[in-house]
Amino acid sequence: MKNSSLLIATSTVSDGSMSASVSADQRLKNRQGFLARYGISAEQTALVHLKYEGNDFRRFVTIDSRHAGDGIVTPSTIVADALFTRDSQIALLLPVADCIGAVLSDTHQGIIGLAHLGRHNLLQEGGYALVRYMVNQFGTDPTQVEVYLSAAAGGTRYPLYDFDNQSMHSVAVDQLRSAGIDQAKITVDDRDTTTDDALFSHSEFLKGNQEIDGRQAVICMKR
Repeated sequence: MKNSSLLIATSTVSDGSMSASVSADQRLKNRQGFLARYGISAEQTALVHLKYEGNDFRRFVTIDSRHAGDGIVTPSTIVADALFTRDSQIALLLPVADCIGAVLSDTHQGIIGLAHLGRHNLLQEGGYALVRYMVNQFGTDPTQVEVYLSAAAGGTRYPLYDFDNQSMHSVAVDQLRSAGIDQAKITVDDRDTTTDDALFSHSEFLKGNQEIDGRQAVICMKR
């Protein structure tokens, strides 16, 4: 992603788990340490807080600095599959294992978003829906949007059977392009969480191939 006005970073196993398999105190400590490397405090960061109950995985919410610290230093008050903001004082954080952390940026409207894209979201055309939300909420021109897709489980060990065994990256890119995003403006971190020892993988943990069922974090913030 060529956007110099946007910070994007992903933690690794060496940073510790950012969600599962650690105590609340250790989780906060791990998040604080990771954020601090980029000059960000936990108090100015909001969590993309997921829940798998129900059948709606396209819950998108726009926040501002009033939500700083939500889900990080205070209890989560927002359940969302994606958070969007215009506020340059707030960072967004999403813990993921095998799913995609998608960062969307519309510099013309001053909008950034951080979204979870996994099997559940993609089955509901989540990639397409993210862009339509930006169009409807902010008047975004899809051709002006840049997207970063984090590392995710690859198609070899984690094929999406509902999409002819394609990988999550492939399906996500197809959905984003169908919403009008230019292929050249989609950056994909092609690391495979199921084979890269530097990253946590929930599916590999379930197979007994990882000792810890951890999560890395994707963060983004306007510079």
